[in-house]
Amino acid sequence: MKEKIRFYISRIKSGRLKEMRNQTRWIYSYGKHYWLAMIFYTALGFAGSGIALFMSWISKKLVDIITGNEEGALGWTFGIMIGLSIVNTLIGLITDYISAYISMKVESEIKLDIFEKIMVTDWESLTEYHTGDLVTRWNMDASNIASGVLSFIPNLLITFFKFVSAFIMVVYYDWTFAVFAMMGLPVSVLLSRKLMRRMLNNNKRSAAMGAKVSGFNQETFSNIQTIKAFSLIKLYVMRLKQLQKEYIDMRLDFKKMSMWTSLLMAIVGLAVSYSSYGWGIYRVSTGAITYGTMTMFLTLSGTLTGSLNGLTSLVPGAINLTTSAGRLMDIVEMPREDYSQNDRVVEFGEQHHKDGISLNIDNIMYEYRTGTRVFEGASLEAHPHEIIGLVGPSGEGKTTMLRLILSLINPKEGEAYLYGGSVLPENKEDKVELNPSTRQLFSYVPQGNTMFSGTIAENMRTVKPDASDEEIWEALDIACAKDFVEKMNDGINSKLKERGGGISEGQAQRLSIARAILRKSPLLLLDEATSALDVATERKVLKNIMTDEYPRTCIVTTHRPTVLNVCNRVYAIKDKKCKILTEDEIDEMIQAF
Repeated sequence: MKEKIRFYISRIKSGRLKEMRNQTRWIYSYGKHYWLAMIFYTALGFAGSGIALFMSWISKKLVDIITGNEEGALGWTFGIMIGLSIVNTLIGLITDYISAYISMKVESEIKLDIFEKIMVTDWESLTEYHTGDLVTRWNMDASNIASGVLSFIPNLLITFFKFVSAFIMVVYYDWTFAVFAMMGLPVSVLLSRKLMRRMLNNNKRSAAMGAKVSGFNQETFSNIQTIKAFSLIKLYVMRLKQLQKEYIDMRLDFKKMSMWTSLLMAIVGLAVSYSSYGWGIYRVSTGAITYGTMTMFLTLSGTLTGSLNGLTSLVPGAINLTTSAGRLMDIVEMPREDYSQNDRVVEFGEQHHKDGISLNIDNIMYEYRTGTRVFEGASLEAHPHEIIGLVGPSGEGKTTMLRLILSLINPKEGEAYLYGGSVLPENKEDKVELNPSTRQLFSYVPQGNTMFSGTIAENMRTVKPDASDEEIWEALDIACAKDFVEKMNDGINSKLKERGGGISEGQAQRLSIARAILRKSPLLLLDEATSALDVATERKVLKNIMTDEYPRTCIVTTHRPTVLNVCNRVYAIKDKKCKILTEDEIDEMIQAF
């Protein structure tokens, strides 16, 4: 016996049971904020169970009064029965309301917390997940946990109380009925053990399939223009059809398991009910009990069976709940970015608001987690009122360099820091190492269309909520976007569709640049941000940025060398290093383009 106890204790401390224990703790780190509401919910459950038992006793009394086995006021007893029914209904409604309240509050808190944590998760770690998978985990798993918080301790206590109280009442009046009522217990226990293994596997399959479908939908609708352009509609319809078939097959497997389980439980339930019914008839015929007692026993027998099934159903529910918790914990427990330098960076930015901020990358080495080395001994510098060009073949590291500058990824060796003005300070205290907090000093225009649905003004104010209309028009003018915006019906209040629908790619790029300029960050990064512009407009935009009075440091990546003679310095990324090009080399690149 002791060996069995030790075995089960070791199972709890390790393996899946240990995971479930940790996941349960994580779930209740959210639910504990609503412990008063949960206690009230549990108390109402106890009250409802108690009233249901009392109603069973009242029904016994009514039958005994009618059959003459007991004296009493029939009308008064019937009135009590009606009153208890009304009270029980009200308790059920209040319980449902509290359940909905807790679920919605917990869901909102979990989603808000997970959203915030995803935003500050290490970028490179986060890219290991598909966007569709992240959305599924954030949305469906968080909702699942919120709706299931009450399925643990509160419902466990309520169901257990209902079972124990009904069992005590049965034993009090006639212990033999308890034997029949408990006939289904061995089947329920054996079934729950088997269900636990199947449910764990099924939940993992269901979560993986949900992420797969969500990812397919997200990518398809995001790239619908490309799908139409290549006449790929039939292909994607067939892919969706195949996904739907996989989903249906999976759900049917689940349904078969549920069907056989329900059938077995129904057979057990019928066996218990009819056995209790037959035994009750026999006990009445021998005069051992009254008709009223038999009626009460049959009701309590159903309560006992239902409570057992309820306790059994908590097992797969717990597995489903902890599976969702585990999927969210995978994200939450990834490495976080360090924003501890926020105050220092704010102070640094205010200190050098007038003289601008320089960037220095010194002898850095970086390789992705896949082992691909991008830089080795790479260096560059950029100063206020300068435009620095980064050129090089596609895939050589231009975008990676910008990610390093933004601290989305971190160099394995070397230094990367900021300092005020254009003169490198001697004191280390006057420098700020690049870190996630320094992003507030940057404006960034990535490749592609980055406009949101809404008005042009709303898009502009995402980076500066208090920007005046005059400031917006000034930024549009610098980005060579003022002319076409003025021609639109509502000017800066003209509405854009999703991803800037309704305007050209070149116009969307100019709006993106205007938005970055509006923020008035001391450092501006343009990642192929002028690729959709004609050469003349591209050169004009860069010249406007360079001649702007604001002490801005600008770094531009480009495939087109035609604008390189506008830059103060040009770095060619080659052989994992950054080499400064001479004027002759720049002219040669322009002529060869």
